[in-house]
Amino acid sequence: MTIRHLKIFIAVADSGKMSIAASKFYISQPTVSQAIRELEEHYGVLLFERLSKKLYITEEGRKLLSYARQVVSEFDDLEEKMFEETRREKIRIGATVTVGNCLLTNVINSFKKSNTEVETYAYVNNTKIIEEKLLKSELDMGIVEGKIKSPDLISIPAVDDYLVLVCSTKHPFAKKKKVKLSELADVSFAMREKGSGTRELFENYMSEQGVPIKILWEGNCPGAIKRAVIENQYLAVISIRLIEEEIKNGEIHVIQNSECAWDRYFSIVHHKNKHITESIKNLMEVVKNHKQTDILQGIETGMLIKD
Repeated sequence: MTIRHLKIFIAVADSGKMSIAASKFYISQPTVSQAIRELEEHYGVLLFERLSKKLYITEEGRKLLSYARQVVSEFDDLEEKMFEETRREKIRIGATVTVGNCLLTNVINSFKKSNTEVETYAYVNNTKIIEEKLLKSELDMGIVEGKIKSPDLISIPAVDDYLVLVCSTKHPFAKKKKVKLSELADVSFAMREKGSGTRELFENYMSEQGVPIKILWEGNCPGAIKRAVIENQYLAVISIRLIEEEIKNGEIHVIQNSECAWDRYFSIVHHKNKHITESIKNLMEVVKNHKQTDILQGIETGMLIKD
């Protein structure tokens, strides 16, 4: 069994077709088929079910795939470090949309002050996509606000955060000291896209309370959501870190959850088999040092209460 076997196996698993794997590595389809057969014989398991000319990965295949991705990633890292002595170390950082908008730039700038020789690559998307890329070894670490579901990933709580209900200062809710939960069923919401940790937390809460959400605007851009709140009179649930400027400008009114049910944290995430370099450890410490400031100190807010 060689690294070449694993790379071919990963290509077949990702594409579902031996012909695509053959094209990727400029080899014949029979050569791909032989590599898969040799892997199956080596481990004594069936990696793919072949039904009606289609390939379906087996449970044993999925297990091998998880390990194979890590082994190939580590091997590629080894090759780069040994053959490119002048190469700068590179850390690939994934961040969810909220983190990317309110924290990531400061984290990278702080990190670079004492790690000038390290190159950073940043990728921003929702929690679901960041999780997928970590599992495929396309990212070295992530900073996410949502819950990580894969048992192959380690999630470390690092930075405190909480969500708030927001409306325009011209919205009727802005004049109320208390807003009943049942009142939210009759108003229009601007919401993050599916796969967002922010959306998942709010939807789960509303589902537990038996209150429907009327979604009339949906997207992955916090800036656009804030404009929808200010200009179109929608409501939204958003990280307190994303609205500091709009609060100070008197454009957005904050309604806090009386139960603190939307308190959460940003987590550092990495694969359980990932080799954590000193530079990655340094970056993790920088993330942990970005504590929450009390943005609402001295600000008059409303309160969301149960009926």
